[in-house]
Parts: sequence; C-alpha cells; structure tokens
Amino acid sequence: MSRKRSRLTGVDALEEAFEAVDHSLLLERLGVEIKRDLLILALTHRSFANENGMLPNNERLEFLGDAVLGLSVANRLYELYTSSPESDISKMRASIVSRYGLADIARDIGLGEFILLGKGELLTDGRSKESILADTTEALLGAIFRQHGFEVARDVVLRLFHHKINHASAKGIHQDWKTTLQEELAHRKKPMAEYVSTSVGPDHDLVFTASVTLEGDEMGRGVGPNKKLAEQEAARQAFLKLKEKRAGTP
Repeated sequence: MSRKRSRLTGVDALEEAFEAVDHSLLLERLGVEIKRDLLILALTHRSFANENGMLPNNERLEFLGDAVLGLSVANRLYELYTSSPESDISKMRASIVSRYGLADIARDIGLGEFILLGKGELLTDGRSKESILADTTEALLGAIFRQHGFEVARDVVLRLFHHKINHASAKGIHQDWKTTLQEELAHRKKPMAEYVSTSVGPDHDLVFTASVTLEGDEMGRGVGPNKKLAEQEAARQAFLKLKEKRAGTP
C-alpha cells in the first residue's frame, strides 16, 4: 500500500515552491540577475512565511525598495519637469509610486505567478491583489539594491517606470477619472462612456473588474477592491488612450 506523502514545511517547503517555477523570464523582464537566496527572500510573502514556521519574509527588502523607488522617481521628475513647482512633482511622484502604480508594473512583468503565497492568499486570488503586487515589486527593487547598489537599482526603476514618469500628471491618482473622461468626450461631442463591472471572490474580499467602452470599443479595464476604484482605473486608461490618439492625429 502506498504511503501518503507528508506535507513539507519550513525551508523544505520554501525550496520546493520556489523550484516549481522557472524564474528566468522574470529576471529577463527585470533586466538584471539576482542571487538565488536573495530572489527567494524577495518573493516570499508573509503569508507563506507564517504558514511554514515563521520563515523570513520580504518586508525588510520592501522597506529598502520603497526608498530606492522614491528617490529614483523623484530625481527623474526633477530633471524632466524643470518648470514644475515642488507641489506638482510631489503629486506626480505620489501617483507613480502608489500601490496602483506599482501593481501596474507588477502586471507588466507578470510578477504575480512568481510570488510565494500562503494557502489563504492563494484561495482569495492573492496573486492579483494590488497590495501584494506592489509590496513584492518594492521587495525586488530592494533585492537589486542590496546586490548591485543604487545605480543599477535606479536604472531598473527608470526603465520599468519610463512610461509613467514621462506621462506623469500632477493631478495624481486621486483624480476623478470618470468625470475627466466624460468631460473629454463632451468636448469632442462624443456619446457617454459605458461601464460594465463584475466581481469574484468571497463577500468579505471581493475583487472587482470594470471595463469601459466608447462607441462600442473597449478602451480601458480596471481591477480594484470595489466597483468605484475599478471603474476609475478603467476610465483613466480610456482617457489616456484618447489623449494619445489625439496627439498622434496629424
């Protein structure tokens, strides 16, 4: 009779979970090598660490990455927007390094599939949560800083956040994007935007997805912990696409 395999815990569980995924694509997207032990630590969320004997987690690296990110973005904004007052570039930075800004970058590099999460977070779609994606992105930047120093970490930040920095707005993440989008459509004499939203997950931890269509074409899609935030993100994407189209019009 076959014997049921006992569940691994501690370092053994950590090693097995890490080895189950090929990390070469993640490193390629980051554009830098990270030592194995440091990469494991950067990807270890506290939920996984706590479920496996209180292993070290990525929160200390996240602390470092937050500092590297903030300084790198602030300095680049200072260089780019030479006529903008401190109050404006401060709002630009806050928007870029916000939870939502970081989560955008995490999705761009497909980070979610690499994060080591506990069972509870896996059951509630933790790989898609803005907070987990944002924190892990900062932890990776902290790991890069620890291994390679500030200049290399700064270069990674500027490459990953290039588009956000070059399209920064002083209005920031708190702007009412639905209103902004509707005002732009009214100015162009276009019909109103149409929104559709869905939700998944348990009642206490729903994840909402919203899409916005303009004249039958989907122009934006947002994810958030509530319908309002999801629609705001969808509207933001749609507004930026409209602006890009207008800028490209001869």
